[in-house]
Amino acid sequence: MVVANQKGGVGKTTTTVNLAASLALHGSRVLVIDLDPQGNASTALGIDHHAEVPSIYDVLVESKPLAEVVQPVVDVEGLFCAPATIDLAGAEIELVSLVARESRLQRAIQAYEQPLDYILIDCPPSLGLLTVNALVAGAEVLIPIQCEYYALEGLGQLLRNVDLVRGHLNPDLHVSTILLTMYDGRTRLASQVADEVRSHFGDEVLRTSIPRSVRISEAPSYGQTVLTYDPGSSGALSYLEAAREIALKGIGVSYDPTQAHIGAQTNPNMVEGIQ
Repeated sequence: MVVANQKGGVGKTTTTVNLAASLALHGSRVLVIDLDPQGNASTALGIDHHAEVPSIYDVLVESKPLAEVVQPVVDVEGLFCAPATIDLAGAEIELVSLVARESRLQRAIQAYEQPLDYILIDCPPSLGLLTVNALVAGAEVLIPIQCEYYALEGLGQLLRNVDLVRGHLNPDLHVSTILLTMYDGRTRLASQVADEVRSHFGDEVLRTSIPRSVRISEAPSYGQTVLTYDPGSSGALSYLEAAREIALKGIGVSYDPTQAHIGAQTNPNMVEGIQ
């Protein structure tokens, strides 16, 4: 599942790490691939990502096997992360001259030999080659949309890019999930934006919306997700419920090397655990 939106500050990284933790806490094996040069997803999961650490940059540019850069997340069993380092900032330029530049991440994932229930790819706030690699590698797209005035600005361009990738590089790609983030029920604007998004996208929008929460913002400074930082907070409970919806809908990238394919599949343990 590709978590993408070229608008910054909409909650892509927060959504990626907290959904991943929610799924892993209920029995799924989840891999987070951090494709953002800022490395915020790696920070939130407590993964070291300084310049000397083997990272997703080495996978994309140097063709290093994905298994050699994946690290387990200490706080959450079954959760793994392929970290990003600042080297990734130059990958956009370096990828231009490489063969099959759009599908390097896809090939790395297909060669990964550990069974996984979900792969979540955290994209940078752009529509460059890193995001294109994610879209080619993914089966589905999750778009976080903040409940604010500029929520739908630029969304059309992202959807057009998804259509282009589907038409030329990845025919199975589709937008499966829209998640409303930073919802403030005290404001009329948030309700108006939510209603507009739901009327436009219909069943693709999860019923659960993620509220504005101080706990969600604080958690990364402790190298944690909100699920381990404050499990009883409104933010943690909202992400758990969103993960439950995703599991029940059968949404997610599932990879079993014995089957040699990537496809959508529901993890029964995840559904039963969250129920």
